[in-house]
Amino acid sequence: MKQTRYFPLFASLGATAFVILVGIQFIRPELTDPPVQAEIQAPEEVRTILRHSCYNCHSNETKLSWFDRISPAYWFVTQDVRRARQHVNFSEIGVLSPQTQKAVLFDAVNQIQLGAMPLPSYRAVHRDSTITPEQLRVLRNYLEPGGEIPAATNADSEAANQEYVHWIQSHGTARTVEDTVNGVPFHPEYKFWKPISSTERVENNTIRVVLGNDTAVRAIAEKHTNPWPNGTVIAKITWREEPQPDGRVVPGTFVQVELMIRDREKYHATAGWGWGRWLGTDLKPDGHTPDFATRQCLDCHHAVRGNDYVFTMPIASSKVGVD
Repeated sequence: MKQTRYFPLFASLGATAFVILVGIQFIRPELTDPPVQAEIQAPEEVRTILRHSCYNCHSNETKLSWFDRISPAYWFVTQDVRRARQHVNFSEIGVLSPQTQKAVLFDAVNQIQLGAMPLPSYRAVHRDSTITPEQLRVLRNYLEPGGEIPAATNADSEAANQEYVHWIQSHGTARTVEDTVNGVPFHPEYKFWKPISSTERVENNTIRVVLGNDTAVRAIAEKHTNPWPNGTVIAKITWREEPQPDGRVVPGTFVQVELMIRDREKYHATAGWGWGRWLGTDLKPDGHTPDFATRQCLDCHHAVRGNDYVFTMPIASSKVGVD
């Protein structure tokens, strides 16, 4: 009796849900495929991997599966594709220099290695999008330098030394350096902070030294780096690699300095971190729009949110930076 009484109610609810499902199919945000302007310049085996696992979101050649076209899933897909294209668009980065294209791909490969790309939610319903270890090896081999960098000449070393002296003398408090467009202030005292780690970019032959202010150094010593405390400032200085005749590699031409500033209140919109980058010896702020930190920094660092958004972890020692 109860089953018979409730059947019309269930049927009515099912019919209503069906009508709603059909109705929302007509609510479709626009998702177009602009012409391919300049596809990434890379060997065909590299582009084949990217087309298979990345192009559906990160290109102007999006091919949606049938289930991606059904709303409300279509709404989320449209949003993801638009955001992905803003971050990296393999149909347009071919206009950049080959070195810059490799730098973009290097960041993408890091995201793949960390399991952040393709998005876990995307892989869950597009199981063939996963990049295999063999395919990842192909991408990494492409990014490796094609050969050893020639040893620096005496003139190269002297020029780098003079630039280093200029860097020490001119990057002081007496010099005014503009804040980034998103309001992150420059800290001229960074060059006197203590080194906490280092890293290398193999695709463009640069080395980076990571420095920390007193708050960062204290947090490392006390093993309180996840999360980092308010007041932490981390600086990453980038130089071109300069191989020496004896086999050593030393810093050469100064490239840039990047700062991560921990202030959970001020930078709550970007995971509690303020990101800034200053380019060249004239320390020109990078970024042209206020959402620079979101598009170029937070989106990339989201892959290591489990490490409080910090890629390069401190040297594993309880005595790092402690006098």
